[in-house]
Amino acid sequence: MTHLNFSPAGQTAFEARFAAQRIAFGPVVFQCVRYAWKRGMLQALAEAGKEGISVDALAGTGRWSAYALKVALESCLSAGVVQRDDGRYVLDKTGYCLLSDRLTQINLDFVHDVCYRGLADLDASLDAEAPLGLRALGDWPTLYQGMAELPEPAKTSWFEFDHLYSDTSFPSVMPDVLASAPKRVMDIGANTGKFARLALQASPDIELHLVDLPQQLAVAEATLIEAGLRERATPHARDLLDPTVTLPDGMDLVWMSQFLSCFSEPVIASILQRAVAALAPQGQVLILDTLWDSQRYDIATFCLINTSPYFTAMASGNSKVYESGDYIRLAEAAGLRLLTRRDGIGYGHSLLRFAKA
Repeated sequence: MTHLNFSPAGQTAFEARFAAQRIAFGPVVFQCVRYAWKRGMLQALAEAGKEGISVDALAGTGRWSAYALKVALESCLSAGVVQRDDGRYVLDKTGYCLLSDRLTQINLDFVHDVCYRGLADLDASLDAEAPLGLRALGDWPTLYQGMAELPEPAKTSWFEFDHLYSDTSFPSVMPDVLASAPKRVMDIGANTGKFARLALQASPDIELHLVDLPQQLAVAEATLIEAGLRERATPHARDLLDPTVTLPDGMDLVWMSQFLSCFSEPVIASILQRAVAALAPQGQVLILDTLWDSQRYDIATFCLINTSPYFTAMASGNSKVYESGDYIRLAEAAGLRLLTRRDGIGYGHSLLRFAKA
């Protein structure tokens, strides 16, 4: 679906060199723009309107020093976040996006609070295929073991990032979940239990089985208790990185949302094989995930491709945001066949439906 257009046709050597400098100074610009946003400078420019406002006038409010204003706003100027006309700063369209677009704000917080310090170890993480940057947040083998203990603000920023994508998709895919009238449904990677809650609310006939690490199951169970749905759910504490761990069988539907991207291809292959073994004779597997080659717009592809280094340095060391062909190939090798595919769900999800081959 994606038609990549990241390299403009006819780009001159000078333009290419300028683009290269934007990459070289990208981390610097990121921090300056974020500072101007978080400290209210961009909001002050928005309130000043088209007439703009000078550094002296901004400094006169006592909220910022003239020095801090010059460093931050000059960097914003170089990034096209603001304009300057006769010494007065005016917020540009990108600046308004930073102030109003929730997707942009969540991405900024996620990169800053969860990824930034750890990405300094990306080279070592890629070489070792281990999340060596995770030590910036805590001492766990992968981020998933430490999810419930993440320090703030990383914990809040991680869940807002994760839920921004899933929360916009779950309601729209519920008809797909119920299409085969499943009775026994297994949610592998139950996370906070939001999907489980919606599924149980959508159908009184579903018997839900939750599979995740013990600490995540506790969070999911709390969600279901609050909704009065706990009695219809059965938790199964499993670490699926252990290839000897089996799954409960006889399932009409196996559901995985933003789950397989947490693992390497060999582990995905193993999980899919065990999912096949867990299916009832006419059972199906539904995979909801963000696939970078299945996006309508380049902006979504850009965001997803650049989420992969988070998986490398912070999460697992050997997973990523995959292409659709990767999942289909691994599913077919596990004994599944693709029935249907639906793209363009929520903020960039695709839904793949499989049955036994």
